[in-house]
Amino acid sequence: MPDHESIKQNRWLRLFGTWLHHHNLWHLHRRSVAGGVAVGMFCGLIPGPFQMIGAAILSVLFRVNLPVALLSTLYTNPFTIIPLYVVAYKLGAFVTGQHDVLSPGQFVLPDIGWDNWFAVMLDWLVSLGKPFAVGLPLLAIILAIAGYFVARMLWYAMVVWEWRRRAARRKEKDNGGLNDS
Repeated sequence: MPDHESIKQNRWLRLFGTWLHHHNLWHLHRRSVAGGVAVGMFCGLIPGPFQMIGAAILSVLFRVNLPVALLSTLYTNPFTIIPLYVVAYKLGAFVTGQHDVLSPGQFVLPDIGWDNWFAVMLDWLVSLGKPFAVGLPLLAIILAIAGYFVARMLWYAMVVWEWRRRAARRKEKDNGGLNDS
């Protein structure tokens, strides 16, 4: 991770003033990493190309690890986004009680060009209706909470593993490098 001085001196980051100077944005510790994963998981479901922008903004607001948040948005890609949106729709249909089933063809992204992508995406998202509008943020919250706790558990498991490894090395050193077995 970059140190504070390199961030302050970076000519591209200077545009943001002191917004990017908080230490949690760049340090790896269990709370900032778990928070970064949660932010990335939440923002990964933002439609369109705004996932990383949303993750960066929320990272600064919540003061969690910025690079981890940006990388965590990458769980969505052209192969995973449609299945995730189907899950969001079904979750929204379950919560709202609207069980009008859409055909699988309605979940296929329409042809999008650089000149009309925003209007086409907006029309497509509106066509999915209330179940999708309720299910998408709900799924994002569920994934964020799950990502936070999984990251915390993995961090804890890594710390315990490292403690045990150090203890084994100390024991081996105290025994003079000889095993009792």
